[in-house]
Amino acid sequence: MIIEGVDARGLLHCETTALGVLLRQQGLELSEPMMFGLGAGLGFVYWDAKGMDLPFLGGRVRPFELTRNLAGRLGLDLEVRETTSRRKAWQNVTDHIDAGRAVGLQLDSHHLDYFTSKEHFGGHIVAMYGYDDDAARLVDTGQQGGAVTTGLAALAAARAERGPMTARNRSFTLTVPERVPAPRDVVVPAIKACAAGFLDPPIANLGHRGIEKTARQIGRWWGRSADPARDLPRAALLMEHAGTGGALFRNLYRDFLGECAELRDDAALRTGHEMYGRAAAMWTGVAGLIAKAGESGDPAPLDQAATLLHDLSRLEHDAMRALATIETPSAPGP
Repeated sequence: MIIEGVDARGLLHCETTALGVLLRQQGLELSEPMMFGLGAGLGFVYWDAKGMDLPFLGGRVRPFELTRNLAGRLGLDLEVRETTSRRKAWQNVTDHIDAGRAVGLQLDSHHLDYFTSKEHFGGHIVAMYGYDDDAARLVDTGQQGGAVTTGLAALAAARAERGPMTARNRSFTLTVPERVPAPRDVVVPAIKACAAGFLDPPIANLGHRGIEKTARQIGRWWGRSADPARDLPRAALLMEHAGTGGALFRNLYRDFLGECAELRDDAALRTGHEMYGRAAAMWTGVAGLIAKAGESGDPAPLDQAATLLHDLSRLEHDAMRALATIETPSAPGP
């Protein structure tokens, strides 16, 4: 069964790519930055655990939180199914696809046949719009190929994987109501919610505090890594091209704020837009310095990266403080 007419565009981020497929099928067109911003998707996490070669830097909120936020902001009906049974998990998906409805899946990208990186990442999200006896039809990011296929056994393994950021065979659908709030009426609460979480994180590994912690710790990466020539360029590659702690999400949030500034005349919006443009460029600089350290065999660029990260912590803190001052609009009329 293959659903005809699905717009299988691969975007920059996996979760917004899947959301775009599900929403466009029902006639709701939002730009990727708008989906990301309304979902309050920007964040930061410095995550370290025993057995990791190097810490993980995450530039967004945890997987699936963006989807929940976006659904709540726009009044979408979000139906989530999870199960430990592979048989039931497959039925949860095929029930919707047989009825002509694309489905979102959370899974571990390591198992997917087409995936270019074989690192385990249990927070990956794709849209599924068809299947036959051998393979599933998926939509992934543009980097991964957009409209792609993977074997059914590989898909089942990816969905059932256990570990950090995984879910129990999670599948989900979104139903768009007859009336959806205009972006102009909901962007300010989304911006304020994102700013609040970033400015006052519950632990030091998150938000602006997490960036500052990264600045303090990054100089130790050289001595920690068993193979800096391998691990540091790989960490930089993940930051810039796999959308972890690099510029990708700052670019998306910059563009979201730019769209908001066209909808609402607000000095704080314009300030935030300009500052996140600078932040994105600085994150690219950090990734470049991490890669340079590994490639050159010289740890000195890690100290330069630490200086940039200290500056980034202050810059993003100031940007979010400005955005938190945006005046909340009055409720729209009947």
